[in-house]
Amino acid sequence: MSLEERLNRARGARGTSSVTVQTAVPTQQSQGTSGGESRSVARPQAAARRVAASSAGMLAPVATTSRYGDLRRSLQAKVIEEINTTIGDAADHEAELDDLIRQVVFDEAAEVPRSDREVLIQEIHNEVIGLGPLEDLMKDPKITEIMVNGAKDVYIERDGRIAKTNVTFENDDHVLRILDRIVSRIGRHVDEASPLVDARLEDGSRVNAVIRPVAIKGPSITIRRFSSAPLQIADLMEHGSLSYSMSSFLEACILGKANVIVSGGTGSGKTTLLNILSAFIPDEERIVTIEDAAELQLEQNDVVTLEARPANSEGKGRISIRDLVRNSLRMRPDRIIVGEVRSAETLDMLQAMNTGHEGSLTTVHANSPRDAMSRLETMVLMGGIELPVKAIRDQISSALDIVVQQARFRDGSRKIVSISEVVGMEGSTITLQDIFVYQQEGLDAKGRVKGAFKATGIRPHILKKFNEMGVFVRDEWFS
Repeated sequence: MSLEERLNRARGARGTSSVTVQTAVPTQQSQGTSGGESRSVARPQAAARRVAASSAGMLAPVATTSRYGDLRRSLQAKVIEEINTTIGDAADHEAELDDLIRQVVFDEAAEVPRSDREVLIQEIHNEVIGLGPLEDLMKDPKITEIMVNGAKDVYIERDGRIAKTNVTFENDDHVLRILDRIVSRIGRHVDEASPLVDARLEDGSRVNAVIRPVAIKGPSITIRRFSSAPLQIADLMEHGSLSYSMSSFLEACILGKANVIVSGGTGSGKTTLLNILSAFIPDEERIVTIEDAAELQLEQNDVVTLEARPANSEGKGRISIRDLVRNSLRMRPDRIIVGEVRSAETLDMLQAMNTGHEGSLTTVHANSPRDAMSRLETMVLMGGIELPVKAIRDQISSALDIVVQQARFRDGSRKIVSISEVVGMEGSTITLQDIFVYQQEGLDAKGRVKGAFKATGIRPHILKKFNEMGVFVRDEWFS
């Protein structure tokens, strides 16, 4: 039977047996058509069916994984053989691929109940072109992190809480096949010689992976997911991450071209906040963003996105954040946004802030504004430039205006715990003053953090600059 005949048969079968899409939200209320799905390709309910297995948020595995594992692998091999001989690049012919998978399954698995055949179709699609067992997790908009600790241990973060799922891979080789599909799409590789890799998915999700021999228990994959629609400052206020006065002041900082650094621990929401603050930049300004893995979702028109590149298998071709920061100065930017400063590029970023690129933004890993100053000093020294400590501190204090401190609490919530101004130097010490702080007042009956955002009553020195630029400021924000 020719490919055209097989596809025509499949389209006919699909027209009489269309199945409604079920979203990845693990409740019975999630049944219905996937939003925005205009194609008529059948998407099986059972393939996306996941129920809450416990109050901790355990996810139930797809039923056919164990019942039809051998059959699925056999059908998958037939599909791949057909793809190689007829379709070519499956990613470029997804509609034809769906038809082909459907026809192979209906031809070769007629004895399997119809509902299970639909699950097999979706599983094979996920394996051939998607992320395999992780595909259903990627459909759940509430999941912000997916963590694979080897083939049999997959964890998720949802609503700020981590829970183990029942999702598994067949073995380590299965994990590596999915990982290779992820990294090869952006021209990167991972093997024993280069066991660490950073990558990103098409939806902007950030991927980090570590394999043997570094990962002793098997391949480890961490996927940091981001909302398809960028969050706004109002979303943070709704979630209790900051107050109205704080949000208004941060908007004034961006419009008034203050140099801002967002400080916080891992998973505290630094990149999310950086993206939200970037939205306040006027559309007529030219922005250059620099990141290890491109994550920022800026909506302005004149934006240049630069991404660092690791060395190839021969140890050549590496382009560091520092290289990109230096190059960005030749691109006539109004603002430079560095996703995170980690090493020698810190000095270049500070110099850019001091030489006409006001209103630039970046993030740093630190647990307090004071720790952030120490971290910046240390990272400048890591560049191998022999400068007196006081000279480095002078550079930091003159470059930075505002430090925004983020924190993640025990209940999974993320809040801005302080907004501080870099005032200057007193002797050899950088002087900071808090403008806003979050005061925790304990936990409520459900274990959620209670507290209040408060202004310290101090009027920032930078308000003078804002007034000169015509940026609107209210005195009551600081009362």
